[in-house]
Amino acid sequence: MSDPLRGYLREVPLIAILRGLIPEHALDIGQVLIDTGFRVIEVPLNSPRPLESIAALARAFGNRALIGAGTVLRPGDVRRVEEAGGRLIVMPHGDPTVVAKAKHQGLFCIPGVATPTEAFAALAAGADGLKLFPAEAIPPNVVKAWRAVLTPEILLLPVGGITPERMGAYFSAGASGFGLGSALFTPDMPPAAVRQRAEAFVSALARR
Repeated sequence: MSDPLRGYLREVPLIAILRGLIPEHALDIGQVLIDTGFRVIEVPLNSPRPLESIAALARAFGNRALIGAGTVLRPGDVRRVEEAGGRLIVMPHGDPTVVAKAKHQGLFCIPGVATPTEAFAALAAGADGLKLFPAEAIPPNVVKAWRAVLTPEILLLPVGGITPERMGAYFSAGASGFGLGSALFTPDMPPAAVRQRAEAFVSALARR
């Protein structure tokens, strides 16, 4: 677990997952998220020209937010993300070679895990937090069981199918925050619609 990473998530413990973002829209969408309090933004590498979007976001907002890549599958991807200005590596899996590469480069890394065995292996590899993925298969009662064996300082971040209404039960079970995908952003959404959804998530935090 990383205290600096926890710092980015302290006020708004939400990671914006901008799958499908194109570089031409990166600054407008990024500004909306920054304005509503988000401080961690990832662009999945299976988006169109993702490194261009990461570079644009890092230049504009890197002094205020943690910008990086999601869906990072191979160690070689880590270097390309770093060269684009990204400082965060998020993975759908727990490949220790990717985690090790990210940490060697001095980047934050949040691997995806679906079992306690994978969780402990990822932490042993140097993970800064754990992406519980897919969250649809890891409901709050399972998170509560995980939290019984994972110490409080370890970041547990469910990702997949998270809505404002679902966050409360996960927080009560011990979740640290969330990654938000299509419930926050889809490529066809105008900035105003993203703002509305972002504000709904941030408002729900006050009710946890």
